[in-house]
Amino acid sequence: MPNDIAPATGYSRTNPFPARVVVNRRLNSPDSEKDTRHFELSLEGSDLSFEVGESMAVYPTNCPNLVDEILDALDAKGDETVPNNKGTPTNFREALLRDYRITQPTPKCLQAIAERASAAPLLQELLDPERKQDLDTYLWGMEIIDFLLEHPSVKFEPPEFVALLSKLQPRLYSVASSLKAFPEAVHFIIDVVTYESHGRKRKGVCSTFLAERCADSPAPVFPSKSKFHLPEDNDAPIIMVGPGTGVAPFRAFLQERQAIGARGKTWLFFGAQRAQSDFYYRKEFEKFMTDGWLTRLDTAFSRDQQHKIYVQHRMTGSSGELWKWLEEGAYFYVCGDAKRMAKDVDAALRQIVRQQGGLDPEEANEYVEKLKAEKRYRRDVY
Repeated sequence: MPNDIAPATGYSRTNPFPARVVVNRRLNSPDSEKDTRHFELSLEGSDLSFEVGESMAVYPTNCPNLVDEILDALDAKGDETVPNNKGTPTNFREALLRDYRITQPTPKCLQAIAERASAAPLLQELLDPERKQDLDTYLWGMEIIDFLLEHPSVKFEPPEFVALLSKLQPRLYSVASSLKAFPEAVHFIIDVVTYESHGRKRKGVCSTFLAERCADSPAPVFPSKSKFHLPEDNDAPIIMVGPGTGVAPFRAFLQERQAIGARGKTWLFFGAQRAQSDFYYRKEFEKFMTDGWLTRLDTAFSRDQQHKIYVQHRMTGSSGELWKWLEEGAYFYVCGDAKRMAKDVDAALRQIVRQQGGLDPEEANEYVEKLKAEKRYRRDVY
């Protein structure tokens, strides 16, 4: 997702719009291992605008139960005066709810705990800069509350504690709707993050904020600009690769093309774990195909057969047709996981170009780099 956050008229990072969550619907069937939600937020009265392919930033609040646990661990009441993340006085509980990141510990926080906890020699050792990788492994799934509970003798005065924390940052989500199809609204597709670690339930800050805490309170939002846009030429073919929640911008692309009557060919690669439980927006995509707005839909459900199949396998399985589209001027879009999926898709693309184009590896790489230079290969990965 893009990092260059740009203000919209009237509302911005420092003055977000208080949107209302009007739809919060689980997309998976009950037997799915995932909890993926479709959210619709009302932007009525905001005059906010965004283009399909862009993102919306959401300012979450922290989990109240976690805040209470931290207050208890520090023997604090919550009404103590502390500075918020702008330096303005507020009470301790409000600061922990709205202003500071209270899950992952900062290096300053770890150092302060290590210095005060006589029973934490391992933590002190791992804070050696040369052991950063060991520290990262040790910290996986660990939160500030774990250290406070593990070392109950460690206490901080409220102002001292917030000085060890980093600011709570907004989260960026790819827009999953077109304003032309849904005026004064924005849709998101979000995996709600919950998991067990070190004997405690963990929650993703913003995903559970939207899923659990916005029924009666607003979700502050503002738009974020990007260059992940549709081609200016409405007749240009587009190839979209978006497994899981990465399908978000492509749902918006199809809505936009339908709304403006763009007749360029469209090809979507979608992937998930299982067709029966995780085929998000199946009826929508099938209707786009029936109505002629989606030319081709290829799916990869990794756990529906013994050997896992992913979107890159579907690409190479249709390499001849995909090469033909590229030669016809198609734009190639990828959205989703940067660590593995985007790399595997990039490798598959280069393999297709090499094999179908009869090129050597260097020539194939030059072809792909030219696609990037012409802005015909665009990625929104995170």
